[in-house]
Amino acid sequence: MGEHLFRMGFRDEAAGYFHKAVKLNPDFNDAKENFYRVANWLVERWHFIMLNDTKRNTIYNAAIQDAVCLGSKSVLDIGAGTGILSMFAKKAGAHSVYACELSKTMYELACDVVAANKMETGIKLLHMKSLDIEIPKHIPERVSLVVTETVDAGLFGEGIVESLIHAWEHLLLQPKTRGENGNCEKYGKVIPASAVLYGMAVECAEIRRHHRVCTKDVAGICLPTNVKFQSPACSSVDTEETVEPYTTEKMSRVPGGYLALTECFEIMTVDFNNLQELKSLATKKSGKIGIPVIKEGILDAIVVWFVLQLDDEHSLSTSPSEETCWEQAVYPVHDLADYWIKSGDQVMMEVSCQDCYLRIQNISVFSSEHEMDVGKDFSKDKDLFSLGSEAELCSALANLQTSKPDAMEQTCILESTEIALLNDNLYHESFKMAMRKVLSSLTPEKLCQAMDTHCQNNEMSCGSGQSNSEESIPEPFYVLDVSEGFSILPIIAGTLGQVKPYSSVEKDQHRITLDLISEANHFPKETLEFWLRHVEDESAVLQRPKSDKLWSIIILDVIEPSGLIQQEIMEKAAISRPCLKFFWVYTQKWNCWIIWCLLQSGGKIFPQYVLMFGLLVESQTLVEESAVQGTERTLGLNIAPFINQFQVPIRVFLDLSSLPCIPLSKPVELLRLDLMTPYLNTSNREVKVHICKSGQVTAIPFWYHMYLDDEIRLDTSSEASHWKQAAVVLDNPIQVEMGEELVLSVQHHKSNVSITVKQ
Repeated sequence: MGEHLFRMGFRDEAAGYFHKAVKLNPDFNDAKENFYRVANWLVERWHFIMLNDTKRNTIYNAAIQDAVCLGSKSVLDIGAGTGILSMFAKKAGAHSVYACELSKTMYELACDVVAANKMETGIKLLHMKSLDIEIPKHIPERVSLVVTETVDAGLFGEGIVESLIHAWEHLLLQPKTRGENGNCEKYGKVIPASAVLYGMAVECAEIRRHHRVCTKDVAGICLPTNVKFQSPACSSVDTEETVEPYTTEKMSRVPGGYLALTECFEIMTVDFNNLQELKSLATKKSGKIGIPVIKEGILDAIVVWFVLQLDDEHSLSTSPSEETCWEQAVYPVHDLADYWIKSGDQVMMEVSCQDCYLRIQNISVFSSEHEMDVGKDFSKDKDLFSLGSEAELCSALANLQTSKPDAMEQTCILESTEIALLNDNLYHESFKMAMRKVLSSLTPEKLCQAMDTHCQNNEMSCGSGQSNSEESIPEPFYVLDVSEGFSILPIIAGTLGQVKPYSSVEKDQHRITLDLISEANHFPKETLEFWLRHVEDESAVLQRPKSDKLWSIIILDVIEPSGLIQQEIMEKAAISRPCLKFFWVYTQKWNCWIIWCLLQSGGKIFPQYVLMFGLLVESQTLVEESAVQGTERTLGLNIAPFINQFQVPIRVFLDLSSLPCIPLSKPVELLRLDLMTPYLNTSNREVKVHICKSGQVTAIPFWYHMYLDDEIRLDTSSEASHWKQAAVVLDNPIQVEMGEELVLSVQHHKSNVSITVKQ
């Protein structure tokens, strides 16, 4: 029931069912896994981080206390979350406190928190948007103080401008005019009072590889110039769905660090107590900013943060140099012939607050030598490059002469993890090598003959544009790639001889892009097939290519970019594995065994097996990002037991290379998952871990070695890989001494793995 509701979009209801199932049976693994996934949607992880930020809580509390003491006795908390700001106001002596929260889950949680702190009679909670609050229907009269923290890394992304415009027009008393004296209770004000946005141009390899395809050749496959890859952070403002024009990073922890190429510069100031200024933000024309370059390097992004001025005395900074719960907004730079900039250059950009998002567009670099366009406003038609040298002009003319006049141009939007995958050269080269070995072992003579034919066809098509058609075409090898998202592995497979590759990409723009890449590499148009066009039921992807044919290779996407095992991956492996004549597969649906065969004899599943590794660490960072730590962090307010019901023991998208932690053991093998013979996998295993440093075990980070065969291995903990890592965070730290042994219980159920410390 819960899973069905979640897929239908009823996340709150789904969470309720999963939560009840876990309470009734704590060992019910499917319910736990589903609840963890839904909990991440319902209570975003930043709630824990912010509530653990004592500095942030203390400064907000002080500003609210001062405002209430000066006479602001009626308070509205917009976007209340757990209700912490409302409770600060009530403790400070506010007579009337109202709090609105749109999320049903957070509203119910706030009700419990407020009641537990014995303030339910003094705080009225409203399950609604602030934009829908009416006087006197929901609150009796205008309030003298609005408190809010509806800001994201880019300041405006949670709608603070729109909500404050509405508040000033309908819910707040009129503001005090400059120089006017009088009781604050008669006037309206907002906390925070104002904000200043700052920026800095940076070089950062980690941002680059997630937002820019940095290679023109992937394992021998040429990426054509008429295909432009973009991450969602770089996509058009004209798309039907509003997309944040930035991504976020904790720059102090970004793998490999970053290099500041400019001084920090002021982007804009906004006064939240000035209604006219708030109204003009969305309509104001773009402002142009020019920043001098102070250090040479590769221009990868503009990093943005802000200082939130709560009142005249209290402020919070989200700068990368501050110890803060906040991440920074990152605007990747793209569409550039040369990203290298040097001291003396100027980085130019246009800044606006379109759609209530801070937008940084039309980034360009100006130097005394030439002006180079490095970014485009994607809301406009394509502009011509400003070519500043004879060499650039000659190159452009050469491209015009050699390009096909009817060459189709395609913009392909890829997730940042998909762009990182395209940039992962070792991944593609490893798959190419492993596929070649398998195909060579099946029928060596046929493969050599087919590869000779493919090379001859390529030579002829390069020279004449025509492909040579052989009189007798040998039976092809069938290769199926069921990777999640965009993958060029089928095209790589197509270079290995007489191969019929099938891709399982779903999006039309991805299919068009793969067709263009195939065409650029002189593949006959019919070489690459899109498997989902041949499958009536998309849930039954794993079928034979034809009724009388079998697959030579099936590629499974075993590890998510987040660091977790893909859901249902072991079930897919179970119906793919080969044997000499047939094999048996157990199906839960019919509670019986059926005969099924997808792989030819000698065919392989990639990867063939996976080893899971982990180590014991002490990491206060992981602890604080996973659960609220007692009442001290929240200044004595009892919040932790309620929000911690939604804590998830697994942290994903980690970078072990930059995670603040102390290793207390060496890496150990936790689990082996065999995809060729999954029935041999054990569901329970105990692993002894030798302690090499005394400390408190707070977490168990883990990663994988994926074996395409016994010799070709991919390591998901490599800094160059497109994968991140994950970690199990313990409920309670365990004190250990050097020389001791700790026993881990590793349980494997379907595609879910749980790791606990055996006491």
